[in-house]
Amino acid sequence: MPAIPLLRRLFAGFVLAALTGCQPDPAPPLDQQLYIWQRQWRPIHEQALADSRADFSTLRVLALQAQPKAGWSRALVNLPQLKADGRPVIAVVRLDGQLPALDLQLAGTQIAQLLADWQAAGLAPSGLEIDHDSGSARLPGYTEFLLKLREQLPPGLKLSITALPAWLDSPHLPALLQAVDSSVLQVHAVSDPRRGLFDPLQAKSWAERWSRVGDRPFYLALPAYGVALLPDTGGAPVVESETPLNRPGERRELLADPQQLADLGRQLRDKPPAHLAGLIWFRLPLPGDRRAWSLTTLKAVARGDTLASQWRVELSGQGGLFDISLANVGNLDLAVPARVELNVESCDAADGLNGYRLQQSPKHLVFNRQSSVRVAAGGRRVLGWARCHGIDQGAWNVYP
Repeated sequence: MPAIPLLRRLFAGFVLAALTGCQPDPAPPLDQQLYIWQRQWRPIHEQALADSRADFSTLRVLALQAQPKAGWSRALVNLPQLKADGRPVIAVVRLDGQLPALDLQLAGTQIAQLLADWQAAGLAPSGLEIDHDSGSARLPGYTEFLLKLREQLPPGLKLSITALPAWLDSPHLPALLQAVDSSVLQVHAVSDPRRGLFDPLQAKSWAERWSRVGDRPFYLALPAYGVALLPDTGGAPVVESETPLNRPGERRELLADPQQLADLGRQLRDKPPAHLAGLIWFRLPLPGDRRAWSLTTLKAVARGDTLASQWRVELSGQGGLFDISLANVGNLDLAVPARVELNVESCDAADGLNGYRLQQSPKHLVFNRQSSVRVAAGGRRVLGWARCHGIDQGAWNVYP
């Protein structure tokens, strides 16, 4: 009699194993890469590279660019530093979309010299990316340019292009994608800037459409930065990015929302479009880059960590004289809070700093924000000072 239950258990186990074996394998994690877009490298690049190494597999480095009036110019890349980093490197050549024509002979000469100089420094790039905002009507000529350029490249060097969603409506797009090994679909800063820097729903739609065009791998270029819009006399906005512009007028700040990008990244990991090989983040942030996410926030978004914001009030000083600071102890960059309140005992003097105005009563110091700035995850900002007989370090409130 006990043999029947045993047989049932064995049969049930066999069915469960068979069903489990039929389940599709989980999707592999998406590759995470970084653009380095500074035109002149500085000593602080070394630490930024070291801090990013564990989370980003490949570096795509602005190396060379051609502009209509300025001609050809090299980015001042620290090649020994880049070599010491040890990660695969893809050299990016920016060909301005306003160039009247693409000169294959000159471009080939410039690129060949660039590769030779890098190799002389002991750096062998694994790929070359051409960044050219071609109009859709000029895609056939761009395709021909890429095919001929490819013939001049060293064997084994992968060729990729930065691509625009506007090309999706072109019948010439399939031929263009067949001319390269992979493409990088840029889904930020591709529309009228007044409509915003990035739209996650639109980005996902573009990625899904791009995946159906051909069978070559592609990447998504995603934003981890912000810009400012300045009014122009003609009514069209002027975009200010890394370099401040000497223009008057109120600036409207636009910043890619880390939570939106984190949600998009999770959706793409859970259900990646066909041929999506990974995500490339623009750009490697450096300390003091006020229009880029901090590296802490960027790494948290790339890893898919839960984003958390948290302020802590910190006091430092002696002899009753205190510096009062805000510490961002979360992994998300934050705008400074609107109001901070502390319980105190008989203060002789106090004042607000860095955009905060003090409102004082016998038992409270209230710091009210007058201007807003972001504090990077892990960063600190002094909001004021006070000379008091006592400040209760555990009795403070922060209001967003």
